[in-house]
Amino acid sequence: MLLYKLWRSFIKEILLLKRDIGGIVIIFVMPLLLIVTITLIQDSTFKNLEGSKIPIIFIDNDKSEVSKNIKGELENSKTFQLLTNFNEKSAQDAVFAGDYQMAIVIPENLTKDLNSNIDSKVQAIVSSFGLEGDSAKTKIEAPKAKEIHLYFDPATNAGFKNSVMNSVNKMVFEIENKKIYKAFQDQLGTTENLDENKNLISFKEITPKKGEMDIMPNSVQHNVPAWTLFAIFFIVVPLSINLVKEKSQGTNVRARISPTPYFVHILGKTFTYLIICIIQFLLMVAVGVFLFPYMDLPAFDVSGKMFQLITVTLFAGLAAIGFGVLLGTIADTQEQSAPFGATSVVVLAAIGGIWVPVFLMPEFMQTVAKFSPMNWGLNAYYDIILRNSGIGGIAKELAFLFLFYLATVAISIFYERKQNAV
Repeated sequence: MLLYKLWRSFIKEILLLKRDIGGIVIIFVMPLLLIVTITLIQDSTFKNLEGSKIPIIFIDNDKSEVSKNIKGELENSKTFQLLTNFNEKSAQDAVFAGDYQMAIVIPENLTKDLNSNIDSKVQAIVSSFGLEGDSAKTKIEAPKAKEIHLYFDPATNAGFKNSVMNSVNKMVFEIENKKIYKAFQDQLGTTENLDENKNLISFKEITPKKGEMDIMPNSVQHNVPAWTLFAIFFIVVPLSINLVKEKSQGTNVRARISPTPYFVHILGKTFTYLIICIIQFLLMVAVGVFLFPYMDLPAFDVSGKMFQLITVTLFAGLAAIGFGVLLGTIADTQEQSAPFGATSVVVLAAIGGIWVPVFLMPEFMQTVAKFSPMNWGLNAYYDIILRNSGIGGIAKELAFLFLFYLATVAISIFYERKQNAV
């Protein structure tokens, strides 16, 4: 008998949705448009990590060994494309006008002054030990330090600036290091062959692999789970509206006086919208797997991960349904539930890492993000897609999502009983 009542409640929800064309558009069409649009926009940003080069201005006033080494390092990098048809004034104007991200200006006599500075310091060190090389017959006066000028577009973020300055500092340090070795060889008259190009300590990035291929994050791996979550939580809007309609049309009164418990009414909505969440997820995955490759975007790889991904979808759906039930129970009119539901979903998405990665947020907002159910769902998706975790690895996030559902439904039932107590 209970199953029959649950079935009838399910049928009722389906009929309500069929009459709400706008709600169906919100639930299914809008997320598909969002995932395609946002992924196309963001793909170029992710491709910067895969070989797309940023044009920058490079002005070489030294035209000697050091500047050629710096230019060679920049040209061999996978980040920059060098433009050289500028002088310092025109480069400054172009960068400050926002035409280019940055300009690098190498000063005159950089190589000559660097060699003189190193020779002077090495000669002083050798002399302090009482060792005089053949080349240390006259004292060399150290010239003033040279400055490499870096111009940045005022709109350039601090992270890019720091990255470029660190790269230039590293190149200059390596050049100085090689020249110091050479200067000591000259001062001491040694003929030992020092391997100038070999660092004693180096870095090697270890990345996850699939077979022989490195697994590199891309825009699709972020946007498919992120916008799936956004779509799932946007069911809050039609769900809360339907609950408000039931109150205004007296349907909830019939539900209260019927022998069917109120929690069965809630379970009927839960099962209905869980099915919708699964359909949303499958549509998003279909776009990622089949449509994106035709749009010159990476395909979304779900091989061996579908069970885990569907599990996360179910628990994220429960959290969204619980929130929608709570909002629809508390709201008195559609004018309250619709705008508040839409706004709250956008806020949860913003603080949950859907729009901006959590690690880029201020420390306070990173703490706030830990309380967003969207962040729990997104972390669970990331663990599966990027870190190859199983169900055990995402158990904490699943538990949080389920407890969120239980808490919101419990509050809804308590509020409903209190409001209708005689």
